Amino acid sequence: MDGFKNLLAGYRRFRDSEWRTQRERWAELREGQSPQVMVIACSDSRVDPAQIFDTSPGEIFVVRNVANLVPPFEEGGGRHGVSSALEFAVTQLEVKHIVVMGHGSCGGVHASLTNAFADAAPGEGGFIAHWVDMLDEARAKVIAEHGTGPEATRALELETVRVSLNNLRSFPFVNERLEAGKLLLHGSYFAIRDGVLHVMGDDGEFAPAWH
Repeated sequence: MDGFKNLLAGYRRFRDSEWRTQRERWAELREGQSPQVMVIACSDSRVDPAQIFDTSPGEIFVVRNVANLVPPFEEGGGRHGVSSALEFAVTQLEVKHIVVMGHGSCGGVHASLTNAFADAAPGEGGFIAHWVDMLDEARAKVIAEHGTGPEATRALELETVRVSLNNLRSFPFVNERLEAGKLLLHGSYFAIRDGVLHVMGDDGEFAPAWH
């Protein structure tokens, strides 16, 4: 199976179907974008936000990375991929909502929980280890409460959402808009096993979206 050839075949199907049926929409998007929602999701190939939320082109502004993590606000240091996308979405596109979507069977969470890449060099897991160390505090709490089994995995997958939401609030331009009522933050979790989306309530707990 040739992965790139499959992508090209998919493009041809897209060109012959969706692109043709939504020509007016694509013509509008040629002039610019104005999504109302930013989604921060995992890079995992099984959890495409556009598919899960059944969105149209131009409807959501998406950032994906290992374990759907948002780093805390900081100046200086290295390059800030998530931070720059967040800044663009909030200050330039003026999105009204930011959704952090965690998911089941997350490889980044597994790496954090098992400490699989501790002391690894870049190219051998070192970049992964340094990224998921944002979960160290949450990991310690989860292990203290649940050990390291399946219950702990699910708990830490949910914690990725809470950690990212807390870190979002550390960005001055995000917090300013939250306080002004111009921006809302949402947490969600997609369970791959049964296809159920869970939404985080004001109490920090998750419940199926149809409740």
